[in-house]
Amino acid sequence: MNTLDYLLHGFGTALIWYNLLFAFVGVLIGTAVGVLPGIGPMSGVALLIPVTASITGGLPPEQAATSAIILLAGVYYGAMYGGSTTSILLNTPGESSSVVTTLDGYQMAKKGRAGSALSIAAIGSFVAGIVTLIALIALAKPLSDLALKFGPAEYFSLMLLGLGAVSGLAGKSVTKALIMTVSGLLLATIGIDNVSGIGRFTFDIPWLYQGIEFLTIAVGLFALGEVFKTILEKDEEDTQMAKINNLLPSKEELKESAGPIARGSILGFFIGILPGAGATLASFFSYILEKKISKDPSKFGTGAIAGVAAPESANNAASGGAMIPLLTLGIPGSGTTAILMGALMMYNVQPGPLLFEDHPQVAWGLIASMFIGNIMLLILNLPLVKVFAKIIQTPKQYLIPIIIAISIFGVYAVQVSVYDLLLLLGCGLVGYFLNKHDYPIAPLVLGLVLGPMIENNLRRALTISNGDFGPFFTRPISLGFLIMTVLWLVIPVIMKMRGKSVVINEEA
Repeated sequence: MNTLDYLLHGFGTALIWYNLLFAFVGVLIGTAVGVLPGIGPMSGVALLIPVTASITGGLPPEQAATSAIILLAGVYYGAMYGGSTTSILLNTPGESSSVVTTLDGYQMAKKGRAGSALSIAAIGSFVAGIVTLIALIALAKPLSDLALKFGPAEYFSLMLLGLGAVSGLAGKSVTKALIMTVSGLLLATIGIDNVSGIGRFTFDIPWLYQGIEFLTIAVGLFALGEVFKTILEKDEEDTQMAKINNLLPSKEELKESAGPIARGSILGFFIGILPGAGATLASFFSYILEKKISKDPSKFGTGAIAGVAAPESANNAASGGAMIPLLTLGIPGSGTTAILMGALMMYNVQPGPLLFEDHPQVAWGLIASMFIGNIMLLILNLPLVKVFAKIIQTPKQYLIPIIIAISIFGVYAVQVSVYDLLLLLGCGLVGYFLNKHDYPIAPLVLGLVLGPMIENNLRRALTISNGDFGPFFTRPISLGFLIMTVLWLVIPVIMKMRGKSVVINEEA
């Protein structure tokens, strides 16, 4: 079958009534997650993995995996839509990729143009979502066919690039990010070794022989980490919300935003493909680009419509672009896609080049559902934006118990282990500590997900070469990935050192 036939089959899967329901629930919860400051797509997706496992328990394995990933992906790109609401109305980003939107979005709201800003953000997000999905359809099959030619050495180097990229761009300190990456890799080694059958780091504790469960770690670090932060720091700020008047943007505003939406969509997509770059970087770059090419750069920061249209388009395009390396190469390029990958692996579905051959229902059903989800989001966000704005005012004394209940009952329903509940609470406290001291959590989760695959491919490559490390450096593709990994780690350090030296010279 050609790509169009696969896509039509995907729509057949996505249009089944319960998958439509899962897509709707996913984008609805995703928008709410984006609107609520502090939760973010990573926490939202991690929190809902055990819920989807419980809901889809009665379905056949392939259908359960498809329905679950449709809902979780809906939360992911839905959160990108919702993040703009608090940025514009409260000057408080719902998640990191919406930070740039506050610069002009809140200024527009103060001038009584909150409705226009929210509408342009929704339209830009929709256009970006469709552009990236068309690109995903065009690139999915060729990339997966290319990846099928990879050997163990190439896969090892590619996964190393994924880890290096996220570590190189996560947080303020590369050292802290690398510490977290290594911690994730070490956690991944706990349990019984698949080759020798010997227990590693189990300390004769029977519970540890099965290994550390990804789900417990993810929910604990992200969801409960935020809960502990709110409780311990008594985070109860009350900010004045801007009023929403006319929701429809003027013809002039639509005309002004058309170019920024197109440029933001294309730029965001290509940045999203790069492992580790992510939606935050895409939104910053698109804003800088618009300011550079503008005839009047001074209007940026005072309520320029382009300052809302470009970053909001870019962060949605980046979230769609990040699905390409995840689905075609099996490399999650961000914390959220790492969690999505872990969810797929829970259903015995391995993302990567064989996904489109072994599980076409899952791959193409997901892609088709993203088309439907984007339309749902546009319909939801334009007329119901005032309703979503009310979610911002949800008192934290009601929100926190709900998150705790979902976390505990969800993890116990999947794991049925009291030890996992204790680990969950422990990870919540660790997550709070890590956030407080600026240790990025995404590299740890990525290390935990990719660790077993990196080890297996390293062993396979060395078995084929009789213990010789030469193929990692003599095979062109493998060498290319290794060079890119080194550059990704070294360049931010060099730029930081150069920045410090410039400051010292200026002071001198």
